Amino acid sequence: MERMEEVMPDIEYHQYQHFISNSPWDYKGATAKVRSDANEVMRHEREKQNCPTGLIIDESAHLKRGDKSVGVARQYAGVVGKVENCQVGVYASLCTGNRSCLIDERLYLPESWTSDPQRCEEAGIPQESCTFKTKPQLALDIIDQAKGEEIEFNWVGGDGLYGHTYELRKGLDERGLLFVLDIHKDTHVFLSEPAIFLPERQGDVGRMPTIWKTEDNNIRVDKYASGISKDEWQKVRIRKTAKGWLKAWVHIKTVWVWNGEEPTARKSTLVIRKSIGSKPEIKYSLSNGSIEKHTIEEFAYFQAQRYWVERDFQNCKSELGMSDYQVRKWLGWHHHHTILFMALLFMLQEKIEHEIDYPLMSVRDARILVTVCIAKTILKDDLDMVKQLQLMRKRHDKRKSDIDRHYLDDG
Repeated sequence: MERMEEVMPDIEYHQYQHFISNSPWDYKGATAKVRSDANEVMRHEREKQNCPTGLIIDESAHLKRGDKSVGVARQYAGVVGKVENCQVGVYASLCTGNRSCLIDERLYLPESWTSDPQRCEEAGIPQESCTFKTKPQLALDIIDQAKGEEIEFNWVGGDGLYGHTYELRKGLDERGLLFVLDIHKDTHVFLSEPAIFLPERQGDVGRMPTIWKTEDNNIRVDKYASGISKDEWQKVRIRKTAKGWLKAWVHIKTVWVWNGEEPTARKSTLVIRKSIGSKPEIKYSLSNGSIEKHTIEEFAYFQAQRYWVERDFQNCKSELGMSDYQVRKWLGWHHHHTILFMALLFMLQEKIEHEIDYPLMSVRDARILVTVCIAKTILKDDLDMVKQLQLMRKRHDKRKSDIDRHYLDDG
């Protein structure tokens, strides 16, 4: 906002700050419009690319100083890979093929906040939002919001934080939603349906047993993977990338997962993907979709699409100022993110509109061109649009040559 004031002399800094931090404009309604517009974009892309749409859940941290910014605490920040002072948001990205856009968020409030009503009040947190919720619970809120607004998606994806949470998988099951969620390598599964029972009461006195038991053995998914024979892996082409086709060895297996509390185990599909190379990386996912209904190629595609929410974070942080806000309160956080989502959707629409002439246009390219347009029309600057297009074309030609080489080598 300080940089904006420098080049827009008719608007003072406090006016920008008021618009973001205190102005009562309806961020919920504006974000709902972003979701609706993104849904229309993805519907057209789904028909054009002939591929399903996913709702991908992930969290992202924003490093902050002090203790006044809403939700700030010392907590794990994936952006630096360690515990830091930061704010954490849970986000949803709608993705179809090679198109994606962030459409919703929830600010995670640690218990150090929700247990301190005065602190919440000072940060402007509405009373109904001061109840502690885990990140998977916030994810379910986002999913319910999308379903309530009839946002169209074929499956829900997420990383190990979400896939490891039995309650989230159960919640999606109960909502009739297909999921493919990453899990940790130490997750235990049953290779056949376990017999679950209540033990008989010993003698004629005492309470009846209420804790479910099973005598069947389970196995860690990484131990199971180590025993898969070579002919049980299938080499799958998943999607096109800038470095040729993304290929991997994939194995799927019907398994059962039990939390120790329900009277039956839940039937699931274990998806294991192993990268090709001398030092392969292995990813594990669980799905409530069945092997009979979905192909191994579909499971591999569902699992790999989590890549796009990470790309959204990268684009938003490097090009659109996702973490570069100067606000402390609840309203400012949500106003900032609403504008961020609007900007990302606009960039996506620009890329789609100009894909015939500029098929490799990136968010960075679109941002540069928008900046040039603003400079010419508002600031009367002499920046040359033709020159910027020439530079972009030159970058794209180099990138296309490199991409074509990878596909030529790929045969």
